[in-house]
Amino acid sequence: QVQLVESGGGLVQAGDSVSLSCAASGDTMCITATGWHRQAPGKARELIAAITNSGSARYAASVRDRFTISRDNAKNMVYLKINDLKSEDTAVYYCNAADRDGNYPACDYWGQGTQVTVSS
Repeated sequence: QVQLVESGGGLVQAGDSVSLSCAASGDTMCITATGWHRQAPGKARELIAAITNSGSARYAASVRDRFTISRDNAKNMVYLKINDLKSEDTAVYYCNAADRDGNYPACDYWGQGTQVTVSS
């Protein structure tokens, strides 16, 4: 079992920046990639950024210029930096870690989420 805990959310001002963290613990051997998703009120949960264990990152087109995902394998941490916050960034942000190579179908874990609220 893998446990994921997100932190760093809160009430922030439009135009400011926020840094989110995802801490992983437990048996993480099956994980090949970790992603950040967000779910705004009344909206579907969306993948916004992902990073492989080797550090290859990709982003949703809508946030590519403002979001940065990074990781520290030694600390079992994945981070998400959001710059130039906009009102539409208000959402619960979730960390997801899974096997994306097809070897372990049951390897798919989620954190509890952290709320980011952007005031304008």
